[in-house]
Amino acid sequence: MKNGFLKILILALLTGFFSCNTQLGEPVVQTSLLRIEQMPDMPQPLKIIDWKKKTMQFDSLVYNFTPDDSYEPLIWLDSSRRNIDQVTYGLYTVIGDVRQGPKNNNGEFHEALTTYNSLISAGLMGIDKTNQHGFNYAKMSQNYFNSDTNWNILMNNTNPEVAMAGGGYGRDWWYDVYPNVLYYGVAALFPEVENTEFIQRKVADQFYKADSVLNGNYDYSYFDYAQMKGMINHIPLQQDVAGGHAWILYSAYYKFGDKRYLNGAKTATDALLSQKESRFYEMLLPFGTYTAARLNAEQGTSYDVTKLLNWMFDGCQNKEGRYGWGVIAEKWGDYDVSGLQGSITDGGGYAFFMNSVAMAWPLVPMVKYEPQYAQTIGKYMLNLVNASRLFYPDEVDDAHQLLPELKNLTQGIIGYEGLRKVDDYNKPELKGITPVSTGDGPKWTAGQPKETMFSLYSTSIVGIFGAIVNTTDVEGILALDCNVTDFYADNKYPQYLYYNPYGNDTTVTYSSEKSVDLFDVVSKKYLAKAGEGKMKIKLPAGKSALVVVLPSGTKLTSEGSKVKAGNVVIAYK
Repeated sequence: MKNGFLKILILALLTGFFSCNTQLGEPVVQTSLLRIEQMPDMPQPLKIIDWKKKTMQFDSLVYNFTPDDSYEPLIWLDSSRRNIDQVTYGLYTVIGDVRQGPKNNNGEFHEALTTYNSLISAGLMGIDKTNQHGFNYAKMSQNYFNSDTNWNILMNNTNPEVAMAGGGYGRDWWYDVYPNVLYYGVAALFPEVENTEFIQRKVADQFYKADSVLNGNYDYSYFDYAQMKGMINHIPLQQDVAGGHAWILYSAYYKFGDKRYLNGAKTATDALLSQKESRFYEMLLPFGTYTAARLNAEQGTSYDVTKLLNWMFDGCQNKEGRYGWGVIAEKWGDYDVSGLQGSITDGGGYAFFMNSVAMAWPLVPMVKYEPQYAQTIGKYMLNLVNASRLFYPDEVDDAHQLLPELKNLTQGIIGYEGLRKVDDYNKPELKGITPVSTGDGPKWTAGQPKETMFSLYSTSIVGIFGAIVNTTDVEGILALDCNVTDFYADNKYPQYLYYNPYGNDTTVTYSSEKSVDLFDVVSKKYLAKAGEGKMKIKLPAGKSALVVVLPSGTKLTSEGSKVKAGNVVIAYK
């Protein structure tokens, strides 16, 4: 009887061993990018701050009409009822901005980018912005839908004329398109808000019409969505706006099922890739890159995602475009700053907080659809997350920031707009110091106080990191949530990207209160079966794993280049 039991036990163990090592398809060969190869495997000095805490603190500080601080509230009500017959609200772009507030420009000069970034950040942290302090902020933010201008899209201001008269930018295409990307994010997090689907439909229709009119030619500084006409002004041409159109249209196709939007997403992506070289400008190329990858996976297209990624990371080399705009891969002084986005050329390098953090939104979920980039995106993200702390005044010593005397103004909650390799422009005594946390706020208009170095506009996007970035029990190994910013997708099963920066195989712990199977999309192998509590995941030296968390016993099948759990595709290629 004992021998029989022993045989059964051995059989069970062997079955578990072999099933855990069963391979469903070929491992995914990884694609490297030269720019990311130039980044360190383990950036130094390494410090991963608590991004979730930073996000919660930002919301608590900014959405407070009666702060007990030395500065005025950072939020105000706007009763002009522009576009929609309701009271809306504004947030300062930077602390103390003299152009803004309830007493300046009729209280109408405030930016959708700050507002929508902050709503997305809060929503990702589970904060209900439809019912906070007696306000439905998600509904109030709909006043950026510019019906009064007949553009019928979300714009960066409720009244563009007031914004331009108050010292805001002139027409700049990414500023007109990116608020719509952000609003689609807000809508995904707060979908039940009245009027949301109407606005989403209108935006998708306008972008579809615009893409049809443009017919593959995006060689414009901006587009007049009322006249449906491309325009050229003093601002460089912005061909990568096609990526923003593509992302919106594919998201709308997922939501509404209208094949016009699918076709528009494809033609906009075609236009994006029709460029002979990188025309990266601020924000929208990463969203177009994600869309190309997803179209390849779900619609059977064959877009060159590697080309788009190289355009993004290597930067724009066309002097008629945003020359030098790309991703930094350098060490400045004693600090690795690789992964930060901005100008590679301005003063030796000028990175921006908002741009840097926002890139994680599309690029982390992109690896679900093109897992051959798991290793390179994992390495990039470790560098980016580490370097991004340098925008916060409480994370930088006095010698490396422009306003050390004001570093405790917001207890480190609101960061500097930028990080320069050198900044003796603003403070000659900083000559030879690198890097320097700084900003452009004081330069925007006469009378700006020095505290305008601290940027709500930039810091408001912090929740992207708050949601995506999870630390593990091994320093330097992150568990990146690939689903949380993949807003318009079937995210049935949790999925995490791990990157091992060490030169040896390393084991991290995954914890679950339920019995689960862990399947790695990259190796196409189970890492654990019927695991519960604390489970060990072994990561090969310098490699990544893309781990799908499945209910224990979920049957997987391999169909060509896809792996399915029932009818749900969990792995491509």
